[in-house]
Amino acid sequence: MARVGLILTPGFADWEYAFIAGTASPFYGIDVRFFASATGQFCSQGGLAVTVDSGLQQCLDWQPDVVVIIGGMVWERAEAPDIRDFLHACRSSGATIAGICGGTLALARAGLLDTVPHTSNSADFLQRNAAGYEGSSLYRSSPVAVVADRIITAPGPAPVSFTCAVFEGAGLPAEIVSQFRSMLAAEHG
Repeated sequence: MARVGLILTPGFADWEYAFIAGTASPFYGIDVRFFASATGQFCSQGGLAVTVDSGLQQCLDWQPDVVVIIGGMVWERAEAPDIRDFLHACRSSGATIAGICGGTLALARAGLLDTVPHTSNSADFLQRNAAGYEGSSLYRSSPVAVVADRIITAPGPAPVSFTCAVFEGAGLPAEIVSQFRSMLAAEHG
């Protein structure tokens, strides 16, 4: 069974993890678990109170196939958790690393976006909020997720393409991912 670890922070963006958490396990047999750099109870951006009991070391020990950094306003502030070592350890163990919206800042700070094509909310967003980011020449202004060398990035308004990329990273067959994408896009047809 594929494993996807979702990393939450206080004020995490509710819409960025919902499709992954709500469909991966019940419909596709993917084991999804929640982790946080500081465990305990905190609220989402929309006010949903959650308790996350598992820390980053537990995530690393669990050996997920995909590690997903969910966005939220905390990534733009000085109190953003420094998860560089965790991300590098996950990548070294073979995990795909994914970040959406503010979560891309964690990837940028870790240097994971310096050598691969990627996207985010904007090029300026990364430059302004990620000290040490050196990947601006590889930035792609894309409304959908960008995948390169086991790194998945997406802007905040792209939870569907991001979920599809995460599912692909977890090994879900292309025809299943395509069906999922089509089902969610049907209302826009």
